Amino acid sequence: MRPKPSLLSTLHPLLTPLYPLLRTPYRAITRLYQDPITPQKKWLRYLLTKGAQTIYGKKYGITPSWSYAQFQQNLPVVSYEMLYTFIEETMRGKPDVVWPGRIRWFAKSSGTTNDRSKFIPIAPETLSYNHFRAARQLFATYLTRFRDDTRLLAGKILAIGGSHTISHLGPHARYGDLSAVLIENTPWFYTCFRAPEKAIALLPDWNTKVHRMAEAILGTNLTGIAGVPTWTVVLFDEILRRTGASHILEVFPDMEVFFHGAVSFTPYEKLFQRYLPSPRMRYMEIYNASEGFFAFQDQAHTKDLLLLTDHGIFYEFIPFSAWERGDWTAIPLEAVQVGEIYALVITAPGGLWRYLIGDTVRFTSTQPYRLRIVGRTRHFINAFGEEVMVENTDAAIQRACSETGTLIRDYTVAPLYLEAGQRGAHQWLIEFITPPADLQAFAQALDKALQAINSDYEAKRTGDLALGPPLIVPIPPGTFERWLSQRGRLGGQNKVPRLSNTREYVEAILALLRDRGELTGV
Repeated sequence: MRPKPSLLSTLHPLLTPLYPLLRTPYRAITRLYQDPITPQKKWLRYLLTKGAQTIYGKKYGITPSWSYAQFQQNLPVVSYEMLYTFIEETMRGKPDVVWPGRIRWFAKSSGTTNDRSKFIPIAPETLSYNHFRAARQLFATYLTRFRDDTRLLAGKILAIGGSHTISHLGPHARYGDLSAVLIENTPWFYTCFRAPEKAIALLPDWNTKVHRMAEAILGTNLTGIAGVPTWTVVLFDEILRRTGASHILEVFPDMEVFFHGAVSFTPYEKLFQRYLPSPRMRYMEIYNASEGFFAFQDQAHTKDLLLLTDHGIFYEFIPFSAWERGDWTAIPLEAVQVGEIYALVITAPGGLWRYLIGDTVRFTSTQPYRLRIVGRTRHFINAFGEEVMVENTDAAIQRACSETGTLIRDYTVAPLYLEAGQRGAHQWLIEFITPPADLQAFAQALDKALQAINSDYEAKRTGDLALGPPLIVPIPPGTFERWLSQRGRLGGQNKVPRLSNTREYVEAILALLRDRGELTGV
């Protein structure tokens, strides 16, 4: 049944005069095509001015007049663990620790780096200069690029946020999932275009929220979705269960775009085509983390993401080959090269000073600066010299699925060290939606694709001498959800670690299956 027309839909012809308002934010994006470096110099000067007023800044002697060379020489590149004692003081209400004044909001980031939650300081400048500015320009870019073929503003955008309620640290500060922090601070005007209502969006229990969200949005004219692919699928399944529809467009026929992030969309492309079977459906990637809104897909014909260099953040990059050797020497944006992989370092409002966020990126262009997310600094496999990144496995599993008519929900991979004298292998735990008719044929297709993508993996697979073929372990539907729930990581921006150089995650999942009597043949 087609949703009832919303007030926005009825007024859609009257929204046309709003399009001139898009010119300013869109022009700000086009300026980054011509001159992305000048804004970086401006923001470094601004950040140094703020940093000089802080306890952290005084420790390292920050002055507004520092050159980049002085900034690079005198301030260390730090991980969250190295910055934590300063953040902890800030959370307790002490002012001027890493940023001038008191920080009243913190984004609780689970990430996939380790089991310890991170609390990222969110200053007012973090919201105004970065998150909200980038969001405005994202929508201005989309609406301008597709002006002749969009009705996005005629309906509402479903925002699938995190599962955490806003929690009080004390009278001075609050924390929540990034999406919860943004929802609490979003100007009221934008609520006209967002669904569901705030009370549902901030529900702490993910399972309850999925049911309440599905119930609330039925009958709403949804034109877009913003969320993590993994959890969007869960909501889609609940909507189809409730309605008996064969696909989502039968329920929301005006749906036209999915703004996705947090995990690579590559393994989910075929699955979403089943849920949203329309050639008009657009998929636009965003690179938005608790630490900042860094980039978004500004063109429909390419998956490359435009780096946002005029949004409060100063960027640096550590060549991944150096990072692996323990060398954390960072370089500025103008020194990066196309095709190289880098660990991302940011200095940002709120007090993240030369902060290694844990992501790796690869530049596809420097005129303008566009990139793709490759993976995580701690999420790769190099147990046998194969140098496999998440970008490689995502692409390989997509090819294997296409060749074998398979659909997957999620996966994780770890090295398998066999007995002395025997070769090692990669063990893949895969949650299939449509299992392959021949699991061995799927494994061979996956192996072949990964060899074509990664020459180091191919070299180690040659002759089956150093590395054996991949070992596929199909796991029951819902396994990853149960495992994430067990760790308190269900819903929102939480995700399954795709790769690990250890067997920590794989063994935990296998143990869960053994406890339930669901593991056979392993």
